Amino acid sequence: MTIGRRTRDALAVLAIAVVSAALFVSPAFERGRGLSLDILTWLRFEAFGNRQAPEQSPTVVVAIDEESYATPPFNGSPLLTWTGEIGRVLGAVLDGGAKVVGFDIVFPTSIEQSEIPLGDSTLGDKTRGFDRDFLRALAAGAATGKVVLGEVFAEQPVIPAPGQRIAVRQQQNLRPLNTYTDSDDVVRRHPLTVAVDGHPVPSMALELAARARGTPLTIDPDGTVRSDDISTAGRIANTVTLNFDGGADDIPTYSFADLRACAVKGDKDYFRREFAGKVVLIGTVGIEDRRLTSKRFATRAEGARRPRCVLGERKTTAAFARSTIAGVYIHATAINNLVRHDAAIELGWRATGALALAFALAAATLARLARPATAAAALLALALLYTGLATVLFNQAFVLPLGEPLGAAALALAATIGYRFMVSDKDRRLLQKGFAYYLAPHLIDRMLASHKLPQLGGETRDITVFFSDIEGFSEIAERMTPSALMALTNEYLSATTDVIESHSGYVDKYIGDSVVAVFGAPLDDPFHATNAARAALACKARLTELNRTSAAFQGIKVAQRIGINSGEALVGNFGSQRRFNYSVMSDAVNVASRLEGANKFYGTTIIASDSTVARAADEFAWRELDTVRVKGREQSLKIFELLCLTEELAPDQQRVLTDYAEGLALWRAGKCEASAACFARAATMDRPSALFAERARAAQHDAPSAAWAAVRSLQEK
Repeated sequence: MTIGRRTRDALAVLAIAVVSAALFVSPAFERGRGLSLDILTWLRFEAFGNRQAPEQSPTVVVAIDEESYATPPFNGSPLLTWTGEIGRVLGAVLDGGAKVVGFDIVFPTSIEQSEIPLGDSTLGDKTRGFDRDFLRALAAGAATGKVVLGEVFAEQPVIPAPGQRIAVRQQQNLRPLNTYTDSDDVVRRHPLTVAVDGHPVPSMALELAARARGTPLTIDPDGTVRSDDISTAGRIANTVTLNFDGGADDIPTYSFADLRACAVKGDKDYFRREFAGKVVLIGTVGIEDRRLTSKRFATRAEGARRPRCVLGERKTTAAFARSTIAGVYIHATAINNLVRHDAAIELGWRATGALALAFALAAATLARLARPATAAAALLALALLYTGLATVLFNQAFVLPLGEPLGAAALALAATIGYRFMVSDKDRRLLQKGFAYYLAPHLIDRMLASHKLPQLGGETRDITVFFSDIEGFSEIAERMTPSALMALTNEYLSATTDVIESHSGYVDKYIGDSVVAVFGAPLDDPFHATNAARAALACKARLTELNRTSAAFQGIKVAQRIGINSGEALVGNFGSQRRFNYSVMSDAVNVASRLEGANKFYGTTIIASDSTVARAADEFAWRELDTVRVKGREQSLKIFELLCLTEELAPDQQRVLTDYAEGLALWRAGKCEASAACFARAATMDRPSALFAERARAAQHDAPSAAWAAVRSLQEK
């Protein structure tokens, strides 16, 4: 059983689309899958800015930043010795009305545990009670459920020092700080629960969000979180897809050094203004604990930009922005997403696969039906529209994948173009190459579209026939060597052919130096007469250029004669059953040939019949030359000289035409003497006027008969 070409191509397009889509939704593309979220985060930030003002953020950050390390009394002191001042700030924040405070920093040891010798004792003994204020602040906050310490579970767990764990009532107020990293080491999701000794425990972000909203949590043994007030659905089980805002102002940040000074000052109003009703995270924002996130293309220079309490404003270097962000901002974003119900919503793999298949099928179909450049341009336009739609939807937290559908479409486009080149268009290229030198491109395209070889037969069409040759070609041939003559002829014919085809004409044949062309066939052209006239003027201009610039024309002034005639003709394939040509057959061809030859009697370059003039547009300047009867034809016809476009007609040419028209009218009235006088006015500058003046003077000796017809018989070509 054999299948047709169209069926084969359709199956190939479908197979390419399926394979392309499957590849981009398979695990092989896993590392590139998250790039969609990164790009959409950047595009949304550039297009719309951030969704909410910083002061509306449910979460704020107290940053142990570079300023804090450089400000007395902390400069030169290890972080382990800051606990008393951290307790002071913690108490002030809680007194200011913070809903809950979480620590994104872990103190796994205490200076009180140090065994370094100091005098007759140890450093730990000498500093006993150093952490007392810190532990009291922790205990006071934990008693009301407003303080949660962080811990990290890994091969080497990082947990708070024993005194801190006791102060916050052990696991009641201890939560994991673990994050979720995609296969390309980028953080785009956050875990809702972390397995600890085989049991799921709420993450720090989920715990703080639940306490802020006063929502109880139910966690199934498999880690699934159930809550009536917090949306926890993510594409990957037990995670939430982070919806980062761009820039550095999305999470309000306070320098720890300024807050410590504010607490020492006792400015309680400041703490109430800034922290009332907020979830507060305390963490470091230096060069450590920095991660790549889906915000990596939309970061800006970091800094504590909230209103200051005591310390002066600190200038932030706007030109410096890292692609990474501090880990504390990952937790802050997760808390905000959970509290505000605006976590990113991703499509499942089935919907993503269907979208990728649709794009791949569209791209493959475009590549099969259109030219590669056209298909690529159309796909690019579709990709831009889709990306714009995805950006708008992401402003509502809905994530349309970019990588899978656009990647599958690009692959399908390339694969289908390759298939066309290797398989589908192979026969077409062979036919085009084989027939290119013998048939017009229009005919080849029509033949290939019909999937049929040319056959004998024709049809009647209204067309315009264009006939041209070189004036005095025999004399030129006598003066040139065969090779030089061949070079001149080929260059002339090539230039003439290019002009004709650029005006929708079809070159029927070459007869020595002559060119026979048809306008209006093989493709329909309602403006065939106009196009033929334009082509004639363009051929005249091109020959002038060749005479001036071509090396093959040097030393020889080449002139041409062109005849144009319009009418009905039989066009089609003529010849034998084994060999035939696409050509035109009718009296219109004979007339065009005779009009080309008539140029030598009138001293003109382009002559057209009245039928062509009637069909052509009004943009041309015509001169009615005469009424003639050509050889092989009894019926007479009016002939016209094509001079130029109407807008190009000079005033002196217009005067010549006026005198010629007056003389022609007198000639037809039999007033030869008056006619000769009219023609004589322009005889010195216009060859047709000079020839007609002689003709009129010669006719004066013969009195016009009653049957005066004023028709000239052209019995020679």
